[in-house]
Amino acid sequence: MPISLLSSHTPPVRRGGARAAHKGQQTKAAIVDAALQLATQVGLEGLSIGAVAEATGMSKSGVFAHFGSREELQISVIHEYHQRFEQEVFQPAMQQARGLSRLKALFDHWMQRTSVEIDSGCIYISGAVEFDDRPGPVRDALAESVRIWLAAVRRAIVQARECGQLRPDTDEAQMLFGIHGLILALHYEARFLKVPGAIERAHRGFDNILARYAV
Repeated sequence: MPISLLSSHTPPVRRGGARAAHKGQQTKAAIVDAALQLATQVGLEGLSIGAVAEATGMSKSGVFAHFGSREELQISVIHEYHQRFEQEVFQPAMQQARGLSRLKALFDHWMQRTSVEIDSGCIYISGAVEFDDRPGPVRDALAESVRIWLAAVRRAIVQARECGQLRPDTDEAQMLFGIHGLILALHYEARFLKVPGAIERAHRGFDNILARYAV
C-alpha cells in the first residue's frame, strides 16, 4: 500500500482557509491581468508595484503582498502572456494533422494574434528590445518563452519534412528563420512605420517560403 504524504497528525483544512486561498488566487490573477495590459502599453520595464496598484485600485502594500518584488511581477506577466499565446496560437493548431496543415495553422493563428498586437503591442518583441543586453531572471524568463514557441514551429517543420511534404534537404533552422523574420518585419512595418498592406505581404511571404521548400 502506498504511503500517504499526509500524516495522521495533519490538521484538517478549514473551509474558511480554502475560501481565503481561492480569493487570494483570484486577486493575484486580477493583478497579473492588469499588469499585462499595462505592459503592452509601457513595456515590461515600465511596470512597477505603484503603477499596477494604481491600475487595480489597490494599495502598494496589497500588490506587494502577492508579488514580493517588481522582478517577480514582471516574470509573472511573462508567464501569463506565454500561457495566453499558447492558448490562442499553439493549441488550436495542434488540432490539425501533422505536416503542412499544422505548420500553416501555426502561422495563421500567429498572424491573427499579430494583427491584434499591431495595435496593442507584443511582449516578446518589446521585451527583447528592453532586455536583450540585460542578463537576469526577467530576461531568462522572456527568452525561454520565445525559445519554447520557436521550438514548436521548428518541430512542425521537421514533421512536415518527415511526412514527405517538404523537400528532404529542407533546412528547418533556415525555414524557421524566414518565418520568424516575417513576423518581426510585420511588426516593424505595420506598428512602427504604419506601412499599409504589410499583413498581406507577410502572408505572401509565407506562401513563398512554402513554395521554396515544398515537394
